[in-house]
Amino acid sequence: MDEALEVGDKLDTGADKVQERLQKRHQARIEDVERRKEAKESQSVAEEKGEYFYSAFNKERAAVEELLSGCSGADRATMTHRLEEATDRIGQLQKFLNDSVLFLTQYDLRQAQAALQKLQSTLAEMREDALPKKKFAFKVRTKAADKASVTPAPNPDADTPAAAGGTKRDGATASEQYGFSNMSDVLVTRTAEEIQKQDVLLTHLTNCKVRLLGSPSTLHLKHIDSCEILCGPVSSSVFIDHCRNSTLAFPCQQLRTHHTTDTQVYLHVTSRAIIEDCRGVSFAPFSWSYPSLEEDFSVSGLDKNRNNWNQVDDFNWLAAGTPSPNWTVIPEADRKTNWDTEN
Repeated sequence: MDEALEVGDKLDTGADKVQERLQKRHQARIEDVERRKEAKESQSVAEEKGEYFYSAFNKERAAVEELLSGCSGADRATMTHRLEEATDRIGQLQKFLNDSVLFLTQYDLRQAQAALQKLQSTLAEMREDALPKKKFAFKVRTKAADKASVTPAPNPDADTPAAAGGTKRDGATASEQYGFSNMSDVLVTRTAEEIQKQDVLLTHLTNCKVRLLGSPSTLHLKHIDSCEILCGPVSSSVFIDHCRNSTLAFPCQQLRTHHTTDTQVYLHVTSRAIIEDCRGVSFAPFSWSYPSLEEDFSVSGLDKNRNNWNQVDDFNWLAAGTPSPNWTVIPEADRKTNWDTEN
C-alpha cells in the first residue's frame, strides 16, 4: 500500500514538472511572438520615418535646385537675394538630416550627405559668379594716417595691401567691394559713409584692430590671425574663412564659418550660425556698442529682438542629441564687456 502511494506521488510530481515545462515553453513562445511583433512594428516605424524623411528631403532639395537654377540671367540684386535664401534653406536641410540620423541607414545617410554636398558646391560656384572680383579704388585709414586720399587702381592684384573704395557711375554710387589686405599691427576704422550697404572684404590681417562703424551688406573675413574685428549690423551674411586666435563681434542675418580655430565670436544672428571644419570656436551675445548703432540696426533691417547666437549647426557633426565638440558658449564671467581696453 505504501509503495503504491509512493509511486502515485512520483507520478503526480512528474506530471507537475511536465505541466510546468509546457507552461514555460508556452510563455516563451508568447514572449517570442511579442518580441517579433515589437521588432516588426519598430522596423515599420523606422521605415515610415525614413520614407517621410526622403519625401520631405527630396522635395526641399528640388525646391533649392529650382531656386538656384532661377539665378541664371537674373540681375545682381535678385541673384544675391536668391542665393541668401538658398543658403538658409540648405542650412535647414542640414539640420533636418542631423535630426534624422538615428533612423537612417548608413547608405541613406551617405546619399543625403552627397546630395547636400552637391547643393553646397553649386551654391558656392554661383556665389562666386554673383560676386565677381571688382576693380578697386584704394583708401587706407589707420591710426597714423586718418585722412589718406583715394588713389585709383585699374587692375590691382586682390592681395595688394590696401583698403578698397567705391566708384561712381552715371552719377550713382556703384556697389563696390571695400576692405583691407596684407596689414599687421594697425588700428583700422571705417565710417558709415564709407561702408554703408557695401560688400566689405578683409583679408590677410595679422594682429590688427578693425572698427567698422556702419551697416555693410556683407562681410568677408579671410586669413585673419590674432585680430580683433568689430562691425556694425550686416544686413545679410558674414563669411569667415581661415581665421585663428581672434575676437570678432557683429550682428548679421546669417553666419558661415569655415576653417577657423581658437576664435571668439560675439554674435547677433537672426537665422542660424553654421560652422564647418572648425575647432575651438566659442560664442557669446553681441555686446559691442557705438553711438550710431541703433541707427545702423534700422538701416540693416535686422530684428534686434531676435538673436540665435547660441544655435550653431556644425556640418561636421552628425551625432544627434550630442553637442558638437567644435564650439562652445563663452561663460558669462569670461565674456568681454569693455571693448575700448587695449589688449
